[in-house]
Amino acid sequence: MAETARRRGLDAQGYIAREGSLARVPDAFRPVVAAARDRLQAVFGARMHSAYLYGSIPRGTARVGRSDLDLLVALHEEPTETDRADARVLDEALDTEFAQIDGAGTLLDSRGRLLSDLETYDLGWFVACLCTPLLGEDLAEHLPRYRPDTLLARETNGDLGLLLPRWRERIAGADDSADARRPLVRFMSRRLVRTGFTLVMPRWRGWTSDLGEMAEAFAAYYPARAEQMRVAAALGYEPTGDAGVLRSYVEDLGPWLVDEYARVHGVKAPRPQEA
Repeated sequence: MAETARRRGLDAQGYIAREGSLARVPDAFRPVVAAARDRLQAVFGARMHSAYLYGSIPRGTARVGRSDLDLLVALHEEPTETDRADARVLDEALDTEFAQIDGAGTLLDSRGRLLSDLETYDLGWFVACLCTPLLGEDLAEHLPRYRPDTLLARETNGDLGLLLPRWRERIAGADDSADARRPLVRFMSRRLVRTGFTLVMPRWRGWTSDLGEMAEAFAAYYPARAEQMRVAAALGYEPTGDAGVLRSYVEDLGPWLVDEYARVHGVKAPRPQEA
């Protein structure tokens, strides 16, 4: 049983298996996915190399009225402001039309960046393992296979130290209301749980995208921080607007994760925009 648990999310050779597929899309969400496919083609046309689903919908765990629609579009060239504006209009239209989803978000990037050496163990891994092909040629065919090792841990979530100052600014600039804070709690909870999980991922020897499973994997190695991570996992699914939660993230749990991550895995390679 222990070996089975450690190998969850891996194939027979120990590589991370692609976690989603169109076959797993729940029936309630199939009209949304069909509309997204058609509209992506109409909006981006020849500018688009390929498009992907990711998140709970292709994993088959989406909840009607609670889950969002997550899309990635790979363009032939770097996205422009016009491209980003087009994506926002598309997202708003899908969210308004389909009650099954609670929001839609389309990430835009270029084929070149997604396949670049610098992004091989971050965005490349994301495409190859967490994204489900929806349109066009699958970029995963040009990417390596991935193991849950320290290189992957460092390059996926080894940049939390850069994010915390930005998070503090977002918290300070948010309206002083529970409704305004709730999306921040959801977003930051999910990022912290994923960072906590990838901190222990090479020792756990597997992959999961389930926040509860991530928290439990982390708890096995850091029992003193276990309850904090379990609470964060719960808030990633059912966020509150508690200002104290956000403070604890940027003053306690976040800084601790930054230091421990750097000690165990090192710091993510800097990107040009960060230099």
